This record gives sequence, C-alpha cells and structure tokens, in this order.
Amino acid sequence: MKKSLRILVGLFLPLVTMAQQKPLVQYVKPIIGTAKMGHTFPGATVPFGAVQLSPDTDTIPYAVNGRYNGDVYKYCAGYQYADPTIVGFSHTHFSGTGHSDLGDFLIMPTVGKVQMNPGTATAPETGYRSRFSHEEEQADANYYKVKLQDYNVLAELTTSERVGFHKYTFPKSDQSHIILDLMSGIYNYDGKNVWTVVRVVNDTLITGYKQTHGWARTKTVYFAMRFSKPFKKYGTQKNDGKQVYQGFWRKFDQANNFPDQAGHNLRMHFDFETQDQEEIQIKFALSPVSMRNALANMEEEVPGWDFNEVKLAGQQKWNDELNKIQVQLPAIEDYVNFYTAMYHAALMPTVYMDRNGEYKGLDQEVHKAEGFTNYTSFSLWDTFRAFHPYMNLIDPKRNADMVASMMAHYDQSVLKMLPIWSHYANDNWCMSGYHSVSVIADAIIKGVYTGDAEAALAACVQTANKRDYEGIGAYIDYGFVPDENSGTSVSNTLEYAYDDWCIAQLAKKLGKQDVYDTFIKRSENWKNLYDERIGFMRPKSKDGVFREKFDVLDTHGQGFIEGNTWNFSLYVPHDPVGMMNNMGGEKRLVRYLDSLFTMHLPDEFFEHTEDITREGIIGNYVHGNEPSHHVAYLYNITKQPWKTQEKVRMIMKNQYHNGADGLGGNDDCGQMSAWYIFSSLGFYPVSPASDEYWIGSPAVQAATMNLGNGKTLRITAKNQSDKNVYVKKVSLNGKEITNFILKHDDLVKGGDLVFEMAAKHK
Repeated sequence: MKKSLRILVGLFLPLVTMAQQKPLVQYVKPIIGTAKMGHTFPGATVPFGAVQLSPDTDTIPYAVNGRYNGDVYKYCAGYQYADPTIVGFSHTHFSGTGHSDLGDFLIMPTVGKVQMNPGTATAPETGYRSRFSHEEEQADANYYKVKLQDYNVLAELTTSERVGFHKYTFPKSDQSHIILDLMSGIYNYDGKNVWTVVRVVNDTLITGYKQTHGWARTKTVYFAMRFSKPFKKYGTQKNDGKQVYQGFWRKFDQANNFPDQAGHNLRMHFDFETQDQEEIQIKFALSPVSMRNALANMEEEVPGWDFNEVKLAGQQKWNDELNKIQVQLPAIEDYVNFYTAMYHAALMPTVYMDRNGEYKGLDQEVHKAEGFTNYTSFSLWDTFRAFHPYMNLIDPKRNADMVASMMAHYDQSVLKMLPIWSHYANDNWCMSGYHSVSVIADAIIKGVYTGDAEAALAACVQTANKRDYEGIGAYIDYGFVPDENSGTSVSNTLEYAYDDWCIAQLAKKLGKQDVYDTFIKRSENWKNLYDERIGFMRPKSKDGVFREKFDVLDTHGQGFIEGNTWNFSLYVPHDPVGMMNNMGGEKRLVRYLDSLFTMHLPDEFFEHTEDITREGIIGNYVHGNEPSHHVAYLYNITKQPWKTQEKVRMIMKNQYHNGADGLGGNDDCGQMSAWYIFSSLGFYPVSPASDEYWIGSPAVQAATMNLGNGKTLRITAKNQSDKNVYVKKVSLNGKEITNFILKHDDLVKGGDLVFEMAAKHK
C-alpha cells in the first residue's frame, strides 16, 4: 500500500481502531476569523508549526507620509476576506494579533510578461497580483487551494513543521514565472528590510536569508527553496535606490542570471515553459540559524515530491490534536465552532528551532535546546488567561516546554527579564504587565513544569523588580503607577498586582516566606486606585490626587490599555471577593454586572481604540478584547450564580459563528478560542496560578477530555439545550459541587463531571 494511501486510510479509520480517534479535521474551518477583526489566516500549517503558508491579499504600508496608516491594522495576518485580489503566498504569519510583523518570502506564480511589482487592488493588471473568487477557494486544516484568475493558475499549499510545500498548475505557456518577493512583508515600511542575501546554487535550488527591523528589532530568517523542475532563466530587481557606495559589483550584469545577490530590497523571477495543466512544485524550508540548517530541515521533513502525502500527514497531526477533546454537540455549526477554536488554539506559539535542536537566542547566539522544544511568539498579555491553562490540562508537556523556552529567553537576556511579548529571538515589549510570571507560576503550582523552580521564582522576582521598565519603580515606591508616569497607569497597576499575587503563590509553594510576604502585599495595590466616590478605578497622581477630568466610558486616554474603567475596574482576578467588598458588596456587584451587560456603549467612546469594535461588544462588556474574559464568571461569588450560566451561554452564541466574520475580536494567538473551549466544557480558569476553575454552563452535551497525563475526564451535561442553560446540579466523581469551584488536582485525576441542566434557575 502506498504511504499516502495508508495515511488517508488511517485518518478515517472507525472508532474501534486508532485509540478511538474520530475524523475531526472535517469540522475545521480556517476561514473563520479572516474577516474584520479576527485577524486569523486561512493558509496551511501544522499544529504549532514554524511555517504558516498563507495568502496575502494586499500590500498596505505601515506608514504613509511618515504617519501611521490605520488601514494596515486590518492586515495583521496578511489576509482580509473582503479583498478581491491575492498578492502572493508568504511563509510566516501571526494568528489573531492586533499588531504585526512577518509575511516573509512571498511567492507568486504568473503567466505572461514578467511584472516585478505587486500592482494595486484596483488595478491588479499593473503588477503580479491576481484576482480570485471565494467560490474557487478552499481552506482546510493544512491545505489551501485557490484559482488565480488572471493567470489561470491553480495554487495549492500544504506544510510540514518547517517546510512550506507549493503546487502550481499552469496553463500552456512559454512565459510562466515564479516571483520571489523578498521585499514583501506585513506591517512593512521603507527601511524595514535591513539586508537580504540570495544564492542561486543551481537551476533548482536557492538559499538565502532576510533580516528585518520591525516589531522584532533584529529578526533574521534563513531559507532553502527547491523547484521540482529546472528553471530556464532568472532575473533580479534590486530596489535599493541610489547608494553612495557601489563597490565594484558593477563589473557583472546583476539583473540577469546572476547567482550571488545581496541588498536591502530584492525581487526575483524564475522563468519556465509549461505545458497545459503542468505542475511546478516548490519546497520552501525555514531556519532561525542558517541556510545549511534550512536545507537539512527540508531534506529530513519533506525528502520527496508527494504533495498529497505531506498534506495528509499534516492533517493526521491535526486529527491527533483535535482528538484530545471529543465532544457531542447539538448541531454541525457547533462542531465547526468548537473544533475551529481548538485549531486556532494550536497555531501559536510556534516551534522555533531546527531539526537538530539549534535556534538563535535572544543574545543573537546559536543555542541548542536540550530536553525541550523551543517555542517563540508568546502573546502573553492575552494567552496567560486561558490558553496556557488549557495547555496545562490537555498538553502539559508542550506547556512545560513553553515555560522552558521562557526561561531560556530570561537566561539569554542582558536585561534579565522574562518575555513580555516575544518572537523570533526578540522581545517586542508589546502590551502591559509581566504575565510570563502567571504562566510560570501556574505551570509549577499545577506540577506541569518540573525544571528548576527556584530559578524560575528568581526570574519572576527579578522581572517584577525591573524599576526602569514601564513604571515598575514608581509602582514599588507609591503602591501604584502614577498618572504622570504612564498613559496606562491604572491597567498597569491592576495587572502588576495580579502578577505579584502569582509570584506570591509560587513563593508560598516553595516555602519562601519573605518573598511571599513582599509580593502578597504588593498584590493589594489595586486598592490604591479605587475611587470610592465614583465607584471605579481611576488614575491618580503621585501626590495622591485622582485625575479630575475622567470619563468612565471612554476606552482611550483614560489610564487603561484597550479598555475603559467599567471593564477594568473588575480586573482583580486574584481577589474577586475583596474587590466586591471594596466596591460596596454583593448587591452593588450584581447591579454593576447587570448594567455592564445591558447598557449601550456609543461608538464615540471606542472610535479611537482600534482593538475594540462594535462586533466585540455586548452592552458595555467588551468580549472582543481580553481584560474582561473572566467577568461573566463573577456572578458566582454572589447569590445569583445562575447569571454566570446565562451570560456565558449568551456570549458563546453572540461572539462565535461559522462565517469569515465569526470572531468578535482578535483571536490573539488562541486566547479568544481558548475562552470558548473552556466555556463550552462548563468551567473557566478565572485566576491562573490558583488551582481553581469556576463553573459556568456547558454548551456540550458530552465531552471526553484526553488529559495529557494519560487520564480521561468525561463530561456529561444532562438535558443540555439552548433553553436549558442553568445548572441544577453538578458533581465530580459522584461528589456534588456546591461552591461552583473545581480543583485542578481533582480534574486531572479524571473521572466523570456531570451537569444536570434546567430551563429555570434555582
């Protein structure tokens, strides 16, 4: 039996074989989130793969006339569903972010006269881009296909972990081309490309690298590119402008068939003669270390030219990933939402090392990962909330490796700080807090990370005491970040306080009483910015005076990052009861939450905050951005926990759909999706670094969680329906849960979690 056939048969074996696997990839719809605010990409990748091979639909620059161009925000993942053209297919993409980089090594097949610029969406014929139709587009797990209408070329994409595999079916032509655009990039601007090198080794093999200065200040990616067919000739366009020093390379004709290229801005074309329906395939491998390693990655992962075999092998990896949770749901649409959420929650972080274990570290030196897989692209302001706790349950080994990657980052940092938002051997310092401490503490407390816990605690303490970073010194001195020190002083204070609580919990586990005492006191700093006169958190000067001109609805310029005080005043996940008492007690909290979900927030209050749009708002509750993701669960500490059940189910229906615009906000590297997964299963980690999950209302009828420790947790929701959203009773292994809290140690033992649902609350 051919290997590709064996993979195909294995993918769809019945339940009695393959350890009860189900063919779940059929429910993955990568197109979800590619319209409006989702910022996901539709292209091919494997779980946590280093290559994300996907179409880019425009070339919007980061700046126009030296000023930020707001339209670029729509292209954080390179693709917008509403666009009519495809510029090409690049190999690196973020999923769901609200800022961007990457889009490296764009490839585009063309027919006819060679065009060496991308053209425009309104006049695609002026460049190498092409029109396309969604009716001739297909996006599946690890497979993307589209007809490029201007060239009558069928493009198909798949991947292994480090290799992008292209297949282009051409018409008959003596002017068929492959464009390699090394200038192209996401969030591009003049000067972003620091240097590019290309070596044409022979008529089928190209190697090189590209260094950029963008969100990652010193990002270098190496590549090896191999064609299935020799090209007839090739050419290079260098777009560097006039330079003062030219050297003596002018002795060569560098534009035509010249194999040794270097410059800031390069585009190349490779020319072929094709018969009708002839396929030209390309394998494109990446490496963070060297061209040699990129080629080795290719030879080890994709030694042959069987496109279907690589596609099916990647889809089997996806099936393995999705089968970690098997669910029963009432409708196909629900299966699509759930398994696409699992898919989106397995795109990032990404593997950042070669097959031989080598990777480039934060110190720009080459390191070798010993005993762990090294990862990059940690969007920690988002993912500490639910994504990493989700990993601790279904894939603890992977999350342990992610923590080890963070510790390697710290060890290589001359600043001696854990990652804030890191990618490609850089920290880009985006967003606030030092939330790696939450991920690390949670993993150690739950027994997931078994590395040096003492060293991890020391790294957490060192990071939290970095006085010259974003107001930490003032925070330590005053007990809050003063208004004059930061435009996001309140949200910084609230996030630091939570992170300090995480450090305290880790210190407590390790018996470090002095560290615990220091940081548990710091964790109460949230109280210092609560203005009891108005009932909200509010910016305060170092003199102790609250800001006079203050708008409780505005999400811009009021002391908060991407939110208003209505949402952020509830951000005390580590002490929700203390927060409730501080704001006036249970009745006040219930009224507050009720108002949050039912009031109307006019557009004028978020029109200057690009990460918040109408689609992600319910009342004044902003689900489309992360700081409020725990809020619906806060009714659990009142006498009206049924409102948590009601709200959670409402949010799932309101914010998650099957269409291209099926996400109400940026998926943010899987955090929006992880919220959906947890909430669908009936519980949520309100405060990571505790051992608690708060009960909500399961949307599944039943689920089997194959926990990473070999145990199985079976979830049953009796009488679950769209009307029966209220939890009448819940029990774990026969023991009734009356406080709406599940303990981590109890869950990971496996067994049966049973919900009894009803149409009316108690």
